[in-house]
Amino acid sequence: MHPGFHGWWRARHCGGDARAHADERHGHGHGWHGPGGFHGAWAAPGFDEGGALGVRRPLRFLAYKLDLGEEQVAAFAAILDALKTERAQSAVDQRRRISALAEAVEGASVDEARLEVVGQEQQRTEQRMHDAVARALKAMHAALDDEQRRKLAYLLRTGALTL
Repeated sequence: MHPGFHGWWRARHCGGDARAHADERHGHGHGWHGPGGFHGAWAAPGFDEGGALGVRRPLRFLAYKLDLGEEQVAAFAAILDALKTERAQSAVDQRRRISALAEAVEGASVDEARLEVVGQEQQRTEQRMHDAVARALKAMHAALDDEQRRKLAYLLRTGALTL
């Protein structure tokens, strides 16, 4: 994005002199950039791409898109935290499997038994991730009303949210 855009936008939409907000544009002052960069302080939450769930801040994104109440936000925080923990464990398991695969092929012959164990571990990890996603979706479903469920389904269908 062109550097001059920030000042123009600020002057056009927030009133006042864009130069007066120069410190804010560069991360000083009122946190216009905020911890999440340009979008951090004022943009619709969660629209930054990235992260395991398809958006940088999945809780903020879902709270905004689904118009969640305070109790729903608390429930979604717990749901997403559990899913994040499971994904982190899956990543640790993957690193262990890669190490085991390397050990299986470094000798004079391939260690077939080790390859079999690694394959079984991969299947267990995939099953745990499947179960974690299913639990998360069931809990989300239970916390939402009918309109919010339709919105969640739309986000999943369109790829705006990935689990």
